[in-house]
Amino acid sequence: MVFIGLDLGGTKISGALFTENNIMLIKETLYLEGRGGDDAAEQIFTLCDSLLEKGSVKREHKKSIGICVPGIAYSKTGRVWAPNIPGWENYPLKERLLQKYPNSSVMIESDRTCYILGEVSEGCARGCENAIFIAVGTGIGAGILIDGRVLHGASDIVGATGWMALKPPYKREWDACGCFESHASGNGIALRASKLWGIPAGKITSKDVFAAFERGDIIAQEVIKDAIEMWGMAAANFISLFNPQMIIFGGGVFGPASSLLGDIANEAEKWAQPIAFKQCRFAVTQLGESAGLYGAGAIAKIINN
Repeated sequence: MVFIGLDLGGTKISGALFTENNIMLIKETLYLEGRGGDDAAEQIFTLCDSLLEKGSVKREHKKSIGICVPGIAYSKTGRVWAPNIPGWENYPLKERLLQKYPNSSVMIESDRTCYILGEVSEGCARGCENAIFIAVGTGIGAGILIDGRVLHGASDIVGATGWMALKPPYKREWDACGCFESHASGNGIALRASKLWGIPAGKITSKDVFAAFERGDIIAQEVIKDAIEMWGMAAANFISLFNPQMIIFGGGVFGPASSLLGDIANEAEKWAQPIAFKQCRFAVTQLGESAGLYGAGAIAKIINN
C-alpha cells in the first residue's frame, strides 16, 4: 500500500509519500499558476506521478490518497467547493482521481479537518481524543475532534468559525464573512487598521499591523486587543461546548500572534466553564504550514483502517 497526502491551496499544491505510521518520505510542491477546473486537477496528477516516480512506485500498486482542500469537502459525493480555485464550486475531485488512479482509495477533507488530524498525528496534540484547531489566516475556521472523531455536520460545514457571533449589535458589514472573521482574521485585522489609519484597503497586511503593535502604535494596539478578546471568547465557547483537552491556534496569523497566547488564554478564562477551562491546554501549532499535509497523510491511513 502506498500512502499519498495532498495539501491544496489557492496557489499551490504540496504532496508527500508517507509510511503507514505517517512518517513523511518524499515531499514536493507545484504551483497552480491560476489554473482552475480540470487544469487544476491535471496539476494534481502531475504532482502525484512525480511522487510515485521518485518513490519508485509502480503504477499498478494500490494507493491510498488523502486530500486537504481549502473549502468544503462533501463527504457524500466526493465533490469539493474551493472558492480560490476557479471552476471548483462543485468539482468532482474524487471521481477524477479514481479515473486517473483506479486502483486507489480516496478521501477528501477540508483544510481545518486536516489541521487537527495533522496535530493529533504528528504535532502537539498527539494522544488527544478531544482537541480543537482554530486556524486564523485570511479567514478563520476550526477543526473539531471530539471523542476521537472529527465533526462534519449535516452538510460538512462544521467549523465555519468566522461566523461566530461575538459582538452585538449585528452590523451589515459582517454579511460577507461573519463577525469573528471581520475582526480577528488576517484580512479582518488589516482592514480594521486600514480604516482607522485612513489607508486604502489592500495597502497593508496583518503583518504590518503586528509590527506597528510591537512599536506601540495606539491604533494597532486597539485592533490587536480587539482580536485577542475575540480569540479568547471563541476559545471559551469551544471549551464550554466541547470540553477539549487542547485548543490549538494555527494559520498564517500564528505566526506573529504566537506570543499573545497567554493573553488569549487569560481572556478565555473570563468566559469559559471554569472546570472545563482548567482541564484545557492552549498551544500554538507544532507543525506550522505542514499541518494540512500531515493531516492529509493521516486520512490516507484512515481509509484503510
